Amino acid sequence: MLWSLLKVLIFIAIVAGLAFGVGYLTEIDDVALLTVAGREFILTPLVAIVLALVLLLSVWLLFKAVGLIVATLRFLNGDETAISRYFNRRAERKGFEALAEGMMALAAGEGRLAIRKAERAEKYLQRPELTKLVLAQGAEMAGDPALAAKTYKALVADNRTRFVGVRGLMKQKLDAGDTDTAMKLAEKALALRPKNEEVQTTLLQLQARHEDWAGARATLAKALKTGNVPRDLHKRRDAVLALAHARDAMGEGKIAEATRDATEANRLAPSLVPAAAMAARLAIAEKKPKVATKILKSAWSTDPHPDLAAAFAEIAPNETPDERLKRFRPLLAMHSGNPETKLLEAELQIAREDFPAARRALGDLAETHPSARSLTLMAAIERGEGSEDRIVRAWLARAVTASRGPQWICGNCGHVHAEWRPVCANCESFDTLSWEEAPQSEAALAGPAQMLPLIVGALEDKSSEVVENADTVEVEDAVASRDGAEEPASQDATENGEERAPAEAAR
Repeated sequence: MLWSLLKVLIFIAIVAGLAFGVGYLTEIDDVALLTVAGREFILTPLVAIVLALVLLLSVWLLFKAVGLIVATLRFLNGDETAISRYFNRRAERKGFEALAEGMMALAAGEGRLAIRKAERAEKYLQRPELTKLVLAQGAEMAGDPALAAKTYKALVADNRTRFVGVRGLMKQKLDAGDTDTAMKLAEKALALRPKNEEVQTTLLQLQARHEDWAGARATLAKALKTGNVPRDLHKRRDAVLALAHARDAMGEGKIAEATRDATEANRLAPSLVPAAAMAARLAIAEKKPKVATKILKSAWSTDPHPDLAAAFAEIAPNETPDERLKRFRPLLAMHSGNPETKLLEAELQIAREDFPAARRALGDLAETHPSARSLTLMAAIERGEGSEDRIVRAWLARAVTASRGPQWICGNCGHVHAEWRPVCANCESFDTLSWEEAPQSEAALAGPAQMLPLIVGALEDKSSEVVENADTVEVEDAVASRDGAEEPASQDATENGEERAPAEAAR
């Protein structure tokens, strides 16, 4: 209300000022004498001002006329939008100003303001390929997926913006969890822009989630061809896809196909442990132990892994512990200082019941890098050497809260897997699993650590109870024997039976 009253007062003041100025100018005498073609014109101040305004208007009209003539000439030379741009120049300036403000609003996270500015820009510019993208992004930011989807569909209808519309719809379906539709949209987007790296990556991830290994390999090949994937990364991921296909073929009973793909995966990535293990096992099934040995030794030379050792043991499952140790000697010699090699040799020595040799093989690994596996092996060694139960229990108690050692961990979300998978079971990322040691959480260890005194204490109490019961039996037996010796031989059988009853019960 106050602002409206203030505007009225300002308007009245302006009108009064103009009236006063005009009246003042009319009262002033002549200020100029203008001679044109022999005629004299006397100019009063008011007339001079009017003539100046007319002159300015004439100059402005002259520039406009020149601009129109130039636009007409451009139109005649083939520029079909020259005349329309000439008449819409002012509107175009306002439209681009609104578009710039909409983009700034997007950068500032103000979705609603971006929507308003995009609608204003559309009104002036009539350029949907520019304004609707800002409108769609503003709608997504403001939490209006329906408006965003409507805008993206409008972009799909235009050949110039079809890819942008399809990509926007694809991202919407991904956010909504509709991966089936998202994969179809990704395929359409890739057909529109075959070299787009983002769409290639998205389609590859979706195909891997849906276990379309053949389609994923084709997409990966396109990425290599367009230069969006380095050759070494392509070989690694192609090996992962081939191995995943081999696993599926194995599950369907297609042994020949599984062997072909597993061998191909091992050739592409010799350091991929699951590929080497599977290729070796298939070679063992085909009665080709030398081929399996060669595959496993090559993979072990790159990096020792327990899965490789397990597959190597399957080459000769019926051999004696001494024979197995002798056959494993070439593997043990490759990485003698590696923790995995030490653990493997200790296990082989324990199988031979050579516990001092197992202790030497394990070395100080249980102290310098304790893990559940190394500590359990120490407990087995102590048990084999005849140590007291409390020493064995102490090693097992430490194993409860020790690190699990290296595991298959997703590099994207940190999820731990019991076995290798091509796609993370938690975040569904492709080829993100690596063999490494997971960080220990204090919260995760709190429960087992609190239970240890109860577990160990219960074992110790049970052991003490057994000892006490044994001592009681021995004392009662001794008392019964002494009492029996002091009784006369003529005592009847009934009395003897009643006196011996506690001793029998104790036994």
